[in-house]
Amino acid sequence: MLWNFTKMHGAGNDFIVLDGVRQPIALTPARVRALADRHFGIGADQILLVEDPLDPAADFRYRIFNADGGEVQHCGNGARCFVRFVHEQGLSRRNPLRAEISTGLLLLRESADGQVAVDMGRTGFTPADLDFDAQGLAARTVGDDTQYALDIAPPGSTSLWFSIAAISNPHAVIQVDQVDRYPVRQLGSALESHPRFHQRVNVGFMQVLDRHAIRLRVYERGAGETLACGTGACAAALAGIRQGLLDSPVQVHTRGGILQIQWDGQSLTMQGPAVTVFRGQVDIDALTAHLPDHVSSPG
Repeated sequence: MLWNFTKMHGAGNDFIVLDGVRQPIALTPARVRALADRHFGIGADQILLVEDPLDPAADFRYRIFNADGGEVQHCGNGARCFVRFVHEQGLSRRNPLRAEISTGLLLLRESADGQVAVDMGRTGFTPADLDFDAQGLAARTVGDDTQYALDIAPPGSTSLWFSIAAISNPHAVIQVDQVDRYPVRQLGSALESHPRFHQRVNVGFMQVLDRHAIRLRVYERGAGETLACGTGACAAALAGIRQGLLDSPVQVHTRGGILQIQWDGQSLTMQGPAVTVFRGQVDIDALTAHLPDHVSSPG
């Protein structure tokens, strides 16, 4: 079966975008892993699927699948690519667009300079919002924020203090002095899969530059470290604002580009680029059938 696809990126966070409105798309975890694999497939951090909405208030349904095959609630960089894809493909000329995700509706607006602004939807800052078990953990209050501590392997490593935020997706944010020298992959992997996070967690490592700018690296659940993470940028900016370290708007310098976050205490908006790289066709059955077992199997 041939599928038309578009390869896109938002600040280096890259995606395969599939039009499920004009062609039948049946994604399985194995098919997602086959598409996302950078050696045996096309290669991407996430797969984005555009479908007809279930909610009559939405223009489209927008679904996100991480490279490991799991479906997740939100992807801010992907949302910007989603609206650019819909306009470029002629699926709709509406601007702004209303996109249905699993946790509600997003409002997305494309501007004449090529930037896309996303109303990021629901936020939360309690353990229940993340399905995070904080019982018995050390906690401290920093400004309006609450931080928690976990001991992370290997033995002898110090406790990690982190903030939590749900931007539909669950996030933990750690403040560091030098983000480029921090063991992001080692500690991000350990915290991402910690059993206290029942849905796993995206882990952000934030270096404050001034009251309106940070540097950020994010280890995403199901994808590893990515060049940018939109919901992670929002979580880090909110953590810094709530701790009294930052003021809105916040420029988030990721390894793939700059995202701008604005928050007034209730409304959360992210703005950044969305770029089309190339378009093509893939025989999804042949691709999946020829994928090596260590890639097509979970883990």
